[in-house]
Amino acid sequence: MPEAKVTLINPLGLHARAAAKLVKLAVNYESSITISRPNKQKSADARSILSVLELGAKQGTELLVSADGIDANEAILAAAELIESGFGEI
Repeated sequence: MPEAKVTLINPLGLHARAAAKLVKLAVNYESSITISRPNKQKSADARSILSVLELGAKQGTELLVSADGIDANEAILAAAELIESGFGEI
């Protein structure tokens, strides 16, 4: 399964508005996208806002984005780009 490491750069971390943007992106792909916090051994389905919020990721948190499915590479690139851009909030 392909994956990418990203660091959360936006000052508010993975809050509700950012999580909603991630969910909105995830539903556009056939692949299932998983966001993980390897240091806390937590993972979230990127299509579930509650699951994403439960990660409790703050600014500076390292996340692992992985996907499984026909468009996995594209899904990972898009999710990683969104996270690395600070969800358009910076």
